[in-house]
Amino acid sequence: MNWLAHIFLSTNSPAYRIGAVVADWVKGDARAQLHKSILAGVKCHIAVDRFTDAHPLVQQSQARIQPPFHRFAAVLVDVFYDHFLARDWHCYATTPFRLWVDEVYAQFLSYEGELHTALREGLCRMVREDWLGQYHSLEGIAAILQRMARRLSRPTLLGQAASQLEAHYDALRADFHAYFPQLQQFVTDWRAEHE
Repeated sequence: MNWLAHIFLSTNSPAYRIGAVVADWVKGDARAQLHKSILAGVKCHIAVDRFTDAHPLVQQSQARIQPPFHRFAAVLVDVFYDHFLARDWHCYATTPFRLWVDEVYAQFLSYEGELHTALREGLCRMVREDWLGQYHSLEGIAAILQRMARRLSRPTLLGQAASQLEAHYDALRADFHAYFPQLQQFVTDWRAEHE
């Protein structure tokens, strides 16, 4: 799952939601310096990633991705699943998608806890460029993949991989809807045991 799902599966705490995002930005020993409420979101993010990576439905989706994009299958399915969450938001949430995204952004911008400058700048960039809102459209998915490709050290075809979403749209969407309720239950059970 990508950031949209990680935040959606978080608690409503701003710090926890920030942890769900910065888990991808802060690695190793640096995590120990995060506030414990942010670290709780990081730990949930890690648990979700492990569950997701091992799940047969996710692996089925990854197998749908064709060459030359197959080497990015895990990343692509994470992003594509966030698209289906945004597109079919009404299946999982009562608050309208745009309103929820704007509430998350407001939490990020008003967070008064201590954050390293780079983390704060990353969250501000997410808000300014509307990274979460982009998951809703095919054009937004293409923009997300192009942004991801620019961050890689070598040129890749990742920025062109939105074609795989369109080519396998219905099958990937069906995989997502079979998978996501299982992930929600996993997170509920994980929280009961670890928090």
